Amino acid sequence: MLGKFELLGTDPSCKARRGRYHTAHGSVETPVFMPVGTQATVKSMSPQEMRDIGCEVLLGNTYHLNDRPGPDLIERMGGLHKFMGWDRAILTDSGGYQVFSLGSLNKITAEGVSFQSHSDGRKLFIGPKESMEIQRKLGSDIAMVFDECPPYPCEQEYACQAVRRTLDWAAICREAPRAEGQLVFGIAQGSVFADLREECAKALVDMDFDGYAIGGVSVGEPDELILRGVDDTVDHLPTDKPRYLMGVGEMAQMVESVARGVDMFDCVIPTRQARNGTVSTRRGRYPVKAAIYKEDTRPLEEGCTCYACTNFTRAYVRHLINVGEILGLRLITMHNLHCYLEFMRDMRKAIAEGTFEEFRTEFHANYRIVFEEHTLNVKENGATKSR
Repeated sequence: MLGKFELLGTDPSCKARRGRYHTAHGSVETPVFMPVGTQATVKSMSPQEMRDIGCEVLLGNTYHLNDRPGPDLIERMGGLHKFMGWDRAILTDSGGYQVFSLGSLNKITAEGVSFQSHSDGRKLFIGPKESMEIQRKLGSDIAMVFDECPPYPCEQEYACQAVRRTLDWAAICREAPRAEGQLVFGIAQGSVFADLREECAKALVDMDFDGYAIGGVSVGEPDELILRGVDDTVDHLPTDKPRYLMGVGEMAQMVESVARGVDMFDCVIPTRQARNGTVSTRRGRYPVKAAIYKEDTRPLEEGCTCYACTNFTRAYVRHLINVGEILGLRLITMHNLHCYLEFMRDMRKAIAEGTFEEFRTEFHANYRIVFEEHTLNVKENGATKSR
């Protein structure tokens, strides 16, 4: 069953699908959101807390773990799962995106990329062989091929070169040694050019990877181009393998991408925004540190069953954030991640029941990325109204 993607159901109104993907550390129900654990931890959350909210798979960052503490140390510690105390699935990215976004003085050759470390200026080199060897030592369940992610905007000629290099590197990654039970996903690039995305996707499918990712989206382009990138790629990927949209985590983007047949997502949004005092809800997000919540006795999100919402008020969490207490950002992080994972569970349920289109319509009718009407709602409902 390892690496098998079970298609459990599809929605009659669109391409949304429900599945189950089998890894060496358990099965993953899809559509799924993968919280990001850049430094071998989801910021401020313990592994037990992640299990308690129903997380089945985390994302680890190859670039950062290679930088510190280093893959050799993690391998000596028994691999990434044992090192971080996580017994469920882990996906590691290839490090390619960070090489281009964080490394300075990049020099790209057919063999890989020479660059300087963002942390201490060391001269480093990562290519397809190096990336796969790092991920082998980490022992992740799913490893990503090393690819070139072109920026937005870029000329078609540059995007074409990036696709050629991505495919050359993917072929090398395909044959590289792996950890026991490790699966490998290819990454389709092509920027905003439909013909390049089709070419890249088809060539990767011919290589027969365990799954496929849509890369090079959410790199600065507007939403309509993100979804166009999905459209230009997803129909060229097989139905019997998982499809992973990299770095996309706005709820509205995920709903629309699921409707197009995407199965997997990751993003830092719920944890990064939590550290800034921003609360995610099904109706949008809002800044709980704002003065209007000073005496608000409601939970972070009404109707939410997470630990933070069943035990604490907005007023209390606001106080913690405004005085710099760590518990404040931890409570918002708990809530935001619970909100995201519950959102995916509800999407899976809607697909199973054949009601995804109704779910999609209702979501868009009620959601605003920035919950601008929160001030009006507080005034109407009464900031000090008891729960």
